[in-house]
Amino acid sequence: MTKHNFFTRPLAATLLAGGLLTGLTGVSMVSKTAAATGNVIEIKGEMIDTWCYFSGVMGDSDATRGTAHHTCALWCAAGGIPVGVRTEEGEVYMVLKFKGEDPLEQTDTLMEIQSDIITARGKHFLRDGVNYIIVENVVANDGITYLSHEDYDSVPPFSKPKKSK
Repeated sequence: MTKHNFFTRPLAATLLAGGLLTGLTGVSMVSKTAAATGNVIEIKGEMIDTWCYFSGVMGDSDATRGTAHHTCALWCAAGGIPVGVRTEEGEVYMVLKFKGEDPLEQTDTLMEIQSDIITARGKHFLRDGVNYIIVENVVANDGITYLSHEDYDSVPPFSKPKKSK
């Protein structure tokens, strides 16, 4: 991924999510019937902070998962950064909303499952190569993975600035 994509990909995903959400509410040019054609799927993966995961600001994708990144994931989610579910295969599904909750507000569900491995069932949408899901229910929650700063140090080694000679 190019340096340019590190910063534009999360922004593009956020804008696409906003556009798809607007379409689902019937406010934009996206028709309700086109938006309503999502397929029901079940996915299993870790709830992630999409900004740090895609941008690379905290290191590679392994450094932005599990307990090593949990506090930051909470802060980002509370601050309005879109969350996603990253499957074991590396696919990311941007979470548009949890059933019955306002997609534009911090919710208890959202905060309680950050960094957890969940199985989610919901409507899947694919737009411009980006996966989205409206979570109808969390079928299972296996809890947080146990990666820690002992695994990655307080700053992952690959993120530390190189000393100039």
